[in-house]
Amino acid sequence: MKVIVDTSVWSLALRYNAKVEDSPHITLLRDLITDNRVALLGAVRQEILSGIRHIEHYNVLRNYLCGFPNLELDIEDYELASEFYNTCRHHGVIGSNTDFLICAAAVRRNYRILTTDKDFDNFSQYIPVTLVEC
Repeated sequence: MKVIVDTSVWSLALRYNAKVEDSPHITLLRDLITDNRVALLGAVRQEILSGIRHIEHYNVLRNYLCGFPNLELDIEDYELASEFYNTCRHHGVIGSNTDFLICAAAVRRNYRILTTDKDFDNFSQYIPVTLVEC
């Protein structure tokens, strides 16, 4: 089964920090990459690449991410994302448009989501997302 990897995990994986090596999220990400099970949304790609100060670093990271094809989205993904946003907001749970787009893409394809973002735990109380447990 494919897994949509959230920006929070990519950010953790791309840090230059020895403590990151011990993270169960990073271990799982490596396994998912090895098994060709990573799904990458264009919006997540944009978040990963945004804010990089040096063009050399940007180009290296952009080239690395080229190894992960974009998960193609369609109108139903965007409509479901807005439904999820409205449902969660009705219950007092707020999230970003990108987060709800991740949720919609995962639900429509029966994919799981790998994240360190606790907002997704809150979303899962009201919408049918499946998170990967580490």
